[in-house]
Amino acid sequence: MEVALAKILIVDDDIHISNLISRFLTQKQYLVESASDGKTATEIFNRFRPDLVILDINLPDTLGYNLCQEMQNQNDVFILMLTSRTDVEDKKKGFLIGADDYLTKPFDLEELEFRVQAILRRKRIINSTDINILQFGSLIINPETRQIIFNNEEIIFTSLEFDLLYFLALNQGKVFRRKDLVNNVWKNNPMGDNRVVDVHIGQIRRRIDSDPNKPPYISTVRGVGYKFDFIDSTKKN
Repeated sequence: MEVALAKILIVDDDIHISNLISRFLTQKQYLVESASDGKTATEIFNRFRPDLVILDINLPDTLGYNLCQEMQNQNDVFILMLTSRTDVEDKKKGFLIGADDYLTKPFDLEELEFRVQAILRRKRIINSTDINILQFGSLIINPETRQIIFNNEEIIFTSLEFDLLYFLALNQGKVFRRKDLVNNVWKNNPMGDNRVVDVHIGQIRRRIDSDPNKPPYISTVRGVGYKFDFIDSTKKN
C-alpha cells in the first residue's frame, strides 16, 4: 500500500528562496508547488489542496497575514510563516490569525525540515489513532473530520486550535503545564517561550466558553497551567 505524500505550497516572492525550498523539500519526498504572489497562491491552493503552506509575510499584492486567514477560513490547512521580522508582536499576530509555526529569515534548511515534520506529525497522530468522537454536553469534537460542533453549529477552528482542544479534552481532568502542551501539541516551541499557549487557549475560549453563566470547558489552574473540565448540568446529584 502506497503512502500518500504530503503536499506543500510555498508562497514567497523571492524566487531564490522559493526555488531553494522547493528543491530541498522535493528531495525529501514531498509534493511541492510554489507561487510568488497572493493571487497565484490562491489559485494553486484551491486546485492543489496542500497539507501545509509555507507562507512569506511580505508579498507584492497582499500580506501573508491576510492570505493565512483566507486559507484557514476554507479548511484546516497548516501554515508555516516565513518572515524577516523578529518582533514578538508580529509573531503573536500571526498565531492569532491561524499560523501554526514561524521561521525567521535567514534560516537553516535542516531546521525548516524539522518544523515541517513537527507540524505534519500532528495530523498523522490524529489520523492514525482509533476514531474517538468526544462529546461534552453541547460540544462535539470529531478527530476524523476535524470538526467542532457547538450548540448544534459547526465552529471553525484553526489546525492548532483543534489539536490543542482535542488533546485537552482527550485527557479530561488532567492538568497540563504550558511546556507540556507545547511538547505534546506543537512538538516544538515556535516562539521560544510558552506565551503562544495562552494566545490559543484564549482563542478557543472565545468560541466555546462564551456563556458567563456556565462553567468553562478549559480551566486555568493558577500557577500551573490548564485542564479540560466538563460539568454536566443536566445531571442531578
